[in-house]
Amino acid sequence: MMVYGYVRVSSRDQNEARQIIAMQTFGIPSDCIFVDRQSGKDFNRKHYKRLLRKVRAGDTIVVKSIDRFGRDYGEILDQWRYLNREKQVGVVVLDMPLLDTRKSRDLTGTLISDIVLQLLSYVAQTEREFIRQRQQEGIAAAKSRGVRFGRPPKEKPEMYDYVLGQWARSEISGREAAKQLGVTHKTFLKWANEGFCISEKSPRLPEGGDPHA
Repeated sequence: MMVYGYVRVSSRDQNEARQIIAMQTFGIPSDCIFVDRQSGKDFNRKHYKRLLRKVRAGDTIVVKSIDRFGRDYGEILDQWRYLNREKQVGVVVLDMPLLDTRKSRDLTGTLISDIVLQLLSYVAQTEREFIRQRQQEGIAAAKSRGVRFGRPPKEKPEMYDYVLGQWARSEISGREAAKQLGVTHKTFLKWANEGFCISEKSPRLPEGGDPHA
């Protein structure tokens, strides 16, 4: 029977050292620790899949905490049952001693583990949803205060009005105007369209093209 450790961090910028130390303290050698550096939204992870191919009935998988195992409530439950019931692999969650299926092979122990897991998984997913909701509310509040997100709009060159006038009088094409201003044809058309639509009396550019290009 083999014991494997599974470690996950959400990105390459995060440090997995604390989880690896916990695995080594548990007695798992480095070559039996599998590390993924990606989101826990699902189980489509390269090294987790390698671990699944490696384990056999009677083996054990150790994780530091349930949120390192995954983030999605439904998928955590499905994976837990798959490991315990179909692959006959034990699972140990170091931060939650009740989640140790090596000690709960009987019906009562399995039921207790399932109940605790459902509660923890629900809390993990709920917290994730709360974070997303707070982010959305924060963005909405910032926008209401006039905060702009994304790349700042490109400033028009000093000679923009002069070149725009040439283009409007059909003296140059839209592509030539864009070239003189050092921007893409698409950017020039966007600027020009904004300028021509300032008032209802100003002519609009035909949708999808430049009449002078």
